[in-house]
Amino acid sequence: MDAVVSAPVAPSATAAGGTLYLVDASMYVFRAWHSMPNEFHDTDGWPTNAVHGFARFLLELLDRARPQHIAIAFDEALDSCFRNAIYPAYKANRESAPEELRRQFVHCRTLCAALGLAVLAHGEYEADDLIGSAVAASRAHGFRSVIVSADKDLSQLLGDHDEQWDFAKGQRWGAAGVPERHGVLAHQIADYLALTGDAVDNIPGVPGIGSKTAAALLGHFGSLDALLERVEEVPFLRLRGAASTAAKLRLHREQALLCRQLTTIALDAPLGETSLHFTRGNADAAILGSLCDSLRFGPMTRRRLYQSAGLDFAPSQAS
Repeated sequence: MDAVVSAPVAPSATAAGGTLYLVDASMYVFRAWHSMPNEFHDTDGWPTNAVHGFARFLLELLDRARPQHIAIAFDEALDSCFRNAIYPAYKANRESAPEELRRQFVHCRTLCAALGLAVLAHGEYEADDLIGSAVAASRAHGFRSVIVSADKDLSQLLGDHDEQWDFAKGQRWGAAGVPERHGVLAHQIADYLALTGDAVDNIPGVPGIGSKTAAALLGHFGSLDALLERVEEVPFLRLRGAASTAAKLRLHREQALLCRQLTTIALDAPLGETSLHFTRGNADAAILGSLCDSLRFGPMTRRRLYQSAGLDFAPSQAS
């Protein structure tokens, strides 16, 4: 669906703690990797197209949002996430990132830190979990969250005052907009994906249950737990193939519960020593300058980075 499904939540209508922006960095790094021409290289000859694209995205975000509180979440747990221990086939369908891209992820993290932005990464938790844990922790202190990502999984985190922002499409929605986008309530997203599965993450779900059936079941029963507890009622629903659906749910009950463990975003991931409020800090001019040199950023990008960081930019720094 391309239309904006709900108006942005007005900050004045929320608790007084402030607004915390949480960025799903990997989505924008991968997007830059696939969309930017492979004509940028660092001083050692390695490609830097993803870093250039990510830097442009980051500068646009900072310019438009002017966030006082912001954290950038990266996926460090590429094959060591706690979900792999639960289900070894989790994301097994994905190819490992090539070394040319892995190096650029490191540069993107360094760039964020040099700009004074909090960086979230953990060897056992994915970016989604770090974002979810930051949302939960900050909400307890009166903050609303704006999750910068198009990932449908993250919609499960939306509370009354939170928003999700698909930056590339310019679409923003709150919890009230989730049903029009995905057919279920925000808090039902994990249960919905447990039923339908998620091919992107190699999560099987319940074989034979598609999106419409899953949405109808959750609309009637409210949750996966209630559905499985009252599965004997399913054959009597006005649902195409209701009897066979009930049989599938009985046969794959344990798999559905396992899948929900995989689709549920953790809210208790360790956030390290970073301040709870993720207040934007001071930039590190030395690291930023060194990074601009090694990545061979052009004068316009350098100027924008320095200006965004609140640093003086001299003509001699343009090259």
